Amino acid sequence: MKAIPEVIESARVAHWDDRADVIVVGYGIAGACAALEAKRAGADVLVVERASGGGGASAMSSGIFYLGGGTAVQKAAGYEDTPDEMYKFLMASTRAPDAGMVRRFCDGCVEHFDWLEAQGVQFERSYYPGKSVFLNTTECLMSTGSEKVWPFRDVAKPAPRGHKVARAGDDAGSQAMEALLARCAAEGIRAAYDSQVTGLVMDADGRVVGVRVKRSGEEIHLRARRGVILSTGGFNLNRDMLEEYVPLVTGNSEPLGIPYNDGAGIKLGASAGGATQAMGGVIATASFYPPAQLIKGILVNSRGERFVAEDSYHGRTAAHIIEQPEYKAYLILDAEIFAYPELTDYSHHTLVDGWETVEEMEVGLKLPEGSLQRTLAEYNRHAENGEDPLFYKHPEWVKPLNVGPYAAFDVSFNKSTYLFITLGGLKTNADGEVLTPLGRTVAGLYAAGACVSSIPQDGEGYASGLSLGPGSFFGRCAGRRAAAATPV
Repeated sequence: MKAIPEVIESARVAHWDDRADVIVVGYGIAGACAALEAKRAGADVLVVERASGGGGASAMSSGIFYLGGGTAVQKAAGYEDTPDEMYKFLMASTRAPDAGMVRRFCDGCVEHFDWLEAQGVQFERSYYPGKSVFLNTTECLMSTGSEKVWPFRDVAKPAPRGHKVARAGDDAGSQAMEALLARCAAEGIRAAYDSQVTGLVMDADGRVVGVRVKRSGEEIHLRARRGVILSTGGFNLNRDMLEEYVPLVTGNSEPLGIPYNDGAGIKLGASAGGATQAMGGVIATASFYPPAQLIKGILVNSRGERFVAEDSYHGRTAAHIIEQPEYKAYLILDAEIFAYPELTDYSHHTLVDGWETVEEMEVGLKLPEGSLQRTLAEYNRHAENGEDPLFYKHPEWVKPLNVGPYAAFDVSFNKSTYLFITLGGLKTNADGEVLTPLGRTVAGLYAAGACVSSIPQDGEGYASGLSLGPGSFFGRCAGRRAAAATPV
């Protein structure tokens, strides 16, 4: 990692400009939840935020929390779910799962949902049955992962776990942040805005005891008696870090987030000896649905072969597209299911052309002779019986593609516009304590949110809501742990 900031020795700090028990760096979803829990545990809390107000990237998000285990919304919608089923799914779908973190999250989800509502975050008792990406209604519960996709549906009982905040539009996360920030203010949590943490202060024993801050052109030092919590976001907007860790997305891809998602918290943690993990992890996606009927089509690569179950979560599908030769993929449709992708303004999926026959389509796409014909013939033969023995696409999305004319959309990674967020970051335990490469804790240092490599580590295992859900949950864990530390 390049350009890691200097650690300041506490003996070199001549004057502390302010003091608090717990200093939280970053005021997004993880930071707000950490601050509330630390305050309620009796700590004096100071939040340091680079922007002129709180909210961060969380306020610009779609407002989906991935929660399960039997929440009030799941029960109201008639869906049974348990922490064990949720645990089995996340363990199976995550690349290198930390069993302790996954277990803590699944066991605590119901309580966490209730806690969020108690802070004023609003969730309807409603269910959206379709397949979508940005839900422009206030409906709450929806399937936002690959729970119903093989092989996961054979590992754990599927249940919808996406809980969307009751605000229409693709920025529903703003309602959650408005509620949490209002609660923080009501409980007397102090905040220093337009203030950038540029370094951590450590004592002679290697404990983090404060931060150095740049504010209004001046440099000040803030003392943390119990601990510092980093909750500063990922590195989506740091070009140098992207080129170092995820060079693939530096071409025809667009980052989601805000300018301050520059990896600053990750670098601060690393400067104190914190380990990082999954730094190459990214969810980069350009969903071809909605409308959901397009899922009944098939995806083929430049060899004219299928490579993934088309009913997968769009991030999983994208991860498989990126693995194909030359990143090429085409969505093949027949006349019965043809429609234009609704998210074309985001993804820029291009309609290649229409053809009267499969043979003509094969030639038009410059696929190997006979390849697409064989693929479609085999697919259609089984689809007549509602089956897909190759990738086990769920029967509700299986139909023969045999009604001409035919069409193809180019959904290739190097042609469409893929939106991405980074998933790598600091390594912590379930209490939010930052760990060293040897697995020891960095005394006085905690982290949560997108600056942490939490449960999701790549697009293959991601589900919408796995940023806000674990981010808010483990933010609370970090806040409680920091507040319980012995003051120094």
